[in-house]
Amino acid sequence: MKTKATENQERYGGPWTLEKLRILEKYLDAYTTALKGQRFDLVYIDAFAGTGYVEPRREDYRGFVQEFIPGSAKIAVGIENKPFDKLVFVEREPGRCEKLRKLERENPGRNIRIENREANEFLVGMTENWGNWRGVLFLDPFATQVRWSTIEKIAGLNALDTWILFPTSTVSRMLPVSRKPEDVSGGWTDRLNKIYGDDSWENLYSKNLQMNLFGDEEYERARGVNGLVEIYKEKLAKLFDDRFLSKSRTLKNSKKSALFEFLFCVGNERGIGPAKRIAKHILEHM
Repeated sequence: MKTKATENQERYGGPWTLEKLRILEKYLDAYTTALKGQRFDLVYIDAFAGTGYVEPRREDYRGFVQEFIPGSAKIAVGIENKPFDKLVFVEREPGRCEKLRKLERENPGRNIRIENREANEFLVGMTENWGNWRGVLFLDPFATQVRWSTIEKIAGLNALDTWILFPTSTVSRMLPVSRKPEDVSGGWTDRLNKIYGDDSWENLYSKNLQMNLFGDEEYERARGVNGLVEIYKEKLAKLFDDRFLSKSRTLKNSKKSALFEFLFCVGNERGIGPAKRIAKHILEHM
């Protein structure tokens, strides 16, 4: 059984953390370079910004060693070829916001906006005119905080290239392999419906040909996590249409178990070709 310390170590401490950040940094650099001569103002939105740093743990001859590396917020500030005209860091926890404000003070010439808000509420509530703006949104939740209603809002803006970290491992733990869909915990059912936007996750379960000792039909979901991701991908493909990139990256822990799926959707229809080519190349070769 995993302890909280083990889960935290997986969340922040494995090679997959660096893998995710390298992919994001490569894309931000390529994205701003591609739009360098365009008339658009560029915005970067980090919806679960944290502190600006991450604290992975590596193991050497002394045991585990804590180290600090730039997180997504600091990486975005550091993009130099064509810096983002505006950076928005959304973080619910006040202590982390204070550390983000330190990042803001260290970069006095930059247009940095820090929002001490719940990420879904902030994103759904955005009312800006996006006509002259293009940007990148990074959705990197701690677990299952991203709601499908938020994804729908972003898709409708037609402005933000979006990287989504889908919490494969956490969702999998909500769904026992052998169980009727209606027997899944009520709290988890509500959470799953918010993640998927409906009860489409129930399609993971199919009738088992055998019956239990009481003559009741048994249901079973396919082992592994592929089904969890495929249903989410199908919904993204339907929502974003050609703007959805089917290629994704599975991020795994040290035991090669899937933790997250890193997914990409294009913001504006005019940028489908270049954006998908860039993202696909990074996902395949990083």
